[in-house]
Amino acid sequence: MRVAALMMLTLLLACVSGCGYRVGSLMHPQIRTVAVAPVVNETIAYNVSAEVRGLLCEAFMTDGSLKLVDMSKADCIVYARVLGVNFSEISWATKSNDFDVPNQWRVSLLIEYSVVIPGQAKPLLTARKASGSADFQTGADQEIGRRNGIRQAAYAAAKNVVAGITEAW
Repeated sequence: MRVAALMMLTLLLACVSGCGYRVGSLMHPQIRTVAVAPVVNETIAYNVSAEVRGLLCEAFMTDGSLKLVDMSKADCIVYARVLGVNFSEISWATKSNDFDVPNQWRVSLLIEYSVVIPGQAKPLLTARKASGSADFQTGADQEIGRRNGIRQAAYAAAKNVVAGITEAW
């Protein structure tokens, strides 16, 4: 009986003296919905803006802190620009006639984003940068590998953008 009472007291003290951890969203309590504006592509890589916008939407839906809605109904709007897409070789393969070709690559993607409340002159979050990277191998069609690598890097960057927005408070 005494052991049970001591255990209950210990459990009660542990619950009362919690470390301040919070369960749930860290988003600003007055902002519940978000929209993603068309993304601007400032690189020579084609179709990156559509990929990034779609993956930003997907990352917001996966995170769940904000509801994704149309721009006309949103509490805040995310504006983004793709500033850079860079490729670098990671490993090389030797071909039969003794010359090396890259067979594994790394792609890095840099995004600048800001958050605006419709009707407000001053942005809620001023321009910030987020990046993502991914490694990919080239197969028979190098362009397909590059597109898949860009998509993976864009999703990594999109997750960083969403975390930067929802945890900015």
